[in-house]
Amino acid sequence: MATLIESRREQMFPKLTPAQMRRLEPHGKRSAIHAGEVLGEVGERANMLVILSGSIEIVRPGMSGEEPIIVQTAGDFTGEMSTLRGLGSFVRLRARESGEVLSISNQDLRIVVQTDPEISELFMRAFILRRMGLLAQHSGDIVLIGSHRSSNMLRLEQFLTRNNTPYVEMDSDSDAGVKDLLERLHLTASDLPVVLCRGELVLKNPSNAEVAACLGMNLDIDESRVRDVIVIGAGPAGLAAAVYAASEGLDALVVESVAPGGQAGSSSKIENYLGFPTGISGLALAARALVQAQKFGADVSVASSAVRLHCDRKPYEVDLACGNTVRGKSIIIASGARYRPIAIQNLGDYTGVGVYYAATHVEARLCLDQEIIIVGGGNSAGQAAVFLAGNCRHVHLMVRADGLADSMSRYLIRRIEENPHITLHTRTQIKALHGNGKLEQVTWRCEGKQEDVIKPICHVFLMTGAAPNTGWLKGCVALDDKGFVRTGPDLLDGQGAPASWTLERLPLLLETSMPRVFAVGDVRCGSAKRVAAAVGEGSVSVQLIHRVLHE
Repeated sequence: MATLIESRREQMFPKLTPAQMRRLEPHGKRSAIHAGEVLGEVGERANMLVILSGSIEIVRPGMSGEEPIIVQTAGDFTGEMSTLRGLGSFVRLRARESGEVLSISNQDLRIVVQTDPEISELFMRAFILRRMGLLAQHSGDIVLIGSHRSSNMLRLEQFLTRNNTPYVEMDSDSDAGVKDLLERLHLTASDLPVVLCRGELVLKNPSNAEVAACLGMNLDIDESRVRDVIVIGAGPAGLAAAVYAASEGLDALVVESVAPGGQAGSSSKIENYLGFPTGISGLALAARALVQAQKFGADVSVASSAVRLHCDRKPYEVDLACGNTVRGKSIIIASGARYRPIAIQNLGDYTGVGVYYAATHVEARLCLDQEIIIVGGGNSAGQAAVFLAGNCRHVHLMVRADGLADSMSRYLIRRIEENPHITLHTRTQIKALHGNGKLEQVTWRCEGKQEDVIKPICHVFLMTGAAPNTGWLKGCVALDDKGFVRTGPDLLDGQGAPASWTLERLPLLLETSMPRVFAVGDVRCGSAKRVAAAVGEGSVSVQLIHRVLHE
């Protein structure tokens, strides 16, 4: 964080003016602080403190003790993104000099950022930069220990990274001191990967949901609360719906199975999204959208999978994998799609240990200076090829078609054509994967060739097709023959609305075969499969929900 503080100190730790502090006064409660008093502990849900007098030191506990971050004095304020969400802190706050603070709760903080644009901009920028600083430090009391040859290690790295959670990583194959640490914790190699959570709890090969629970990533779910809208999925479409719903006064809950961003969140760079001429990573785009949704009051629950929609109950009910049930007057299906696996018998044996479905910096580290394969002809595959060619020895891009013109943006095609580290293989398919515990060799064949090509390649990225995440709907809404959700005009058969439709009016543009249930983004039949289109559908669905809630 030191480098970031030096370069952006004024934005990261701005001083409030006397006028701004007076405007904050009605939103908080004054209290005295005493030298040496701990005002906020790691993992605790703490209020934001505006320092009126005295001083507070911010430190980050780690494996080797406390790391000082900054000492704050009168006119400063504490907090980062966890404070806005009302979640557990990553730092410890301790009074250095006695004085007085103004304590502002999470609920009052949201009121401030929604009603005072000047202070809102100051707070939001500072909170975002402080989280970036915590991430850049690669230190703290969340420690992930495991081997990079483990698929579960990769899963946990992806989960923590995509949820913008600071953590320390220790490679059990190469990092000095891991063996001694495991012995002190009475752990063996069979327990790995392990997450040391807040310095108190040891999680052995935990699920994403277990990690989320330990780190306090989510607020408690109130099953008795009936939301105006429940959004299933936090990809671009779901996050757009959350932003517009919350900003327009609707009580919105977003349920996401892994992390914000969806399939777009795993993209190394998106360059054709309006307003970002130099491009933006999927991770950064998702993080910004999440901040917007939370700023306006939307609740977001990660590592929470929807397992069933009860469309025969009013209000609608959604069962979650954790055992909770959430209720809503309307539902937005934004559960997206996943890449289709290729038809190879032992493909699952190498998932996470040589076969990947995302190309972020996490995966890129695994194939540094190595030869790799990317399968797919869409923009995601093209972006991955250009990104990975920057640190891999060579990239083989394989497609079954005669070329890329029908499926990829021209700017990406040109970059691929001009990059000597990328070879395009048309009318080519992988025939077999080989290895012992991890991928070691790949066999492929080009159509029209008599012989297979066999190469010692250890990393394959699959970005082919789209399989909709609609299993949780269990026949509740009409799907097309590929499993995508049918909406609006696609439901009409020339005779009017489908038989299951109970209203006199016809289904609205993005409405499914069930009234007040909408589908947006990649999960919807006929969607454009572009980030901008998904964002547009998410925002339009909220306008339609306003209409149906008044019926």
